Amino acid sequence: MKLTLESRIVDDVLVTRCHGRIAFGKEVEALEAEVHARTKAPGADIFMIKDVVLDLAETDYVDSSGLGALIRLLGVLNAAGGGLKLCRLSPTVAKVIEITNLDELFPPYASEDDAIAAFGAGQRRAGERPQPSKTRIVCVDPSSNLLAGLNALLAGTGYEVFTTRHLSDASTLVKAIAPDLVICGPGMMDVPAGPSVIEKFRQNPRLRLLQLPPDFRTTEAGQAGQELVTQVRSLVAHSGAH
Repeated sequence: MKLTLESRIVDDVLVTRCHGRIAFGKEVEALEAEVHARTKAPGADIFMIKDVVLDLAETDYVDSSGLGALIRLLGVLNAAGGGLKLCRLSPTVAKVIEITNLDELFPPYASEDDAIAAFGAGQRRAGERPQPSKTRIVCVDPSSNLLAGLNALLAGTGYEVFTTRHLSDASTLVKAIAPDLVICGPGMMDVPAGPSVIEKFRQNPRLRLLQLPPDFRTTEAGQAGQELVTQVRSLVAHSGAH
């Protein structure tokens, strides 16, 4: 179902009801545009409203890009001194949050009123993270949303994660920190130098490489998250990291 949005302002909090899919492409772009239009001063990158509640009772699907967009939006609002809360999660969305272990980042609220009140009560905007392990992972992809999703998922599992949108920075990180694993997102195959750099990583005997499939961005987020964590654990175990 195509995403439609209904927004209102309640006590300096933007409340947006999302009907349909939050998925790669137009749906994610529409959600980001709606939030930015409602929270920022016209013609400026300044947040006039810093607290946002998304009502997801009628959100029937979230893919990896959609989940990444929510995580990235949380980070942007946190940096501005605000936050993002999710309420009335549909069974589909609740399952995604549970499977990906993001209930610390996105504690569920039963109603819009509860989510709004949580800002006033000064509740934490992000949950505590497990202490990072010594396993270091570099993630590279042109999509900020995808990277935000990977970072939250892997850091929440206990890994030390470094993300970048640029191949040159990824190469620098590989040399500087000697990661146990490099994850290349599907967008890297669209970057002119992407395939050659990926092959260079692949040929490095001290480096494990995981190249995400082209459909990773559009796969249901819970399934994609589970499969990714399973693959990462297997690769890390074979590398001898703990």
